[in-house]
Amino acid sequence: MSASTLQALIFDVDGTLADTESAHLAAFNRAFAEMGMGWVWDEALYTELLDISGGKERILHYWKTTRADMREVGAMALNDTVNQLHALKTAAYEAAVNDGAVSLRPGVLKLMDEALAQGLQLAIATTTSPVNIAALMRRAIGADWRLNFTAIGDASTAPVKKPHPQVYLQMLAAIQLSPTDCIALEDSSNGLRAATAAGLATIITPTTYTAHHDFGAALRVVPDLSQVNLAQLRNWHAEKQTSMKAKP
Repeated sequence: MSASTLQALIFDVDGTLADTESAHLAAFNRAFAEMGMGWVWDEALYTELLDISGGKERILHYWKTTRADMREVGAMALNDTVNQLHALKTAAYEAAVNDGAVSLRPGVLKLMDEALAQGLQLAIATTTSPVNIAALMRRAIGADWRLNFTAIGDASTAPVKKPHPQVYLQMLAAIQLSPTDCIALEDSSNGLRAATAAGLATIITPTTYTAHHDFGAALRVVPDLSQVNLAQLRNWHAEKQTSMKAKP
């Protein structure tokens, strides 16, 4: 078997770095209440809505598909309302993170530290907002958290959401590596589809919100990163590259 050429790890955020969705759900419902919308998303509905990447997109999809009153709202007013809702939701989520409601998933920091110690690059490829990333990472790592990452792609840089590979393609360009030199870490079907479309072998760590997704195209599916080290990732990556080279 040829040696692994693994040179970078590219992390999704929501669900991958941290199991954030319960905090996001609570923040959505708080925003709906503050705006007097009369909407309440329960866990089952939110699990379905997670098939839509992006908070604003999720709100708009819900409004279009389930709320008959949308027809009474003009396009400009609709967009304004969605933007206001999302701003309130983002503020509520940031406050929850700052209050300690969200923490990194098991093994995440250990793997990041090991990768950095061995000279690998780290990047982030997410469809969430920069504010959400900063709130989570600042609390988990500290004020200088950005120094750990060569590049960060988010909703502000990649407007075309997953499962489109835009954010991964941007990160590959930013870190100046081939997809065959990297591993993506994801938790959802949309994330896996985006990473795979960019040519990336992908490790999946499902959550309760994504455990039912189809992960057949993943390099590996593991409960979390607590039992995963860099040597394992290098071996899995090398096996993948060897199998690709063996194909006619």
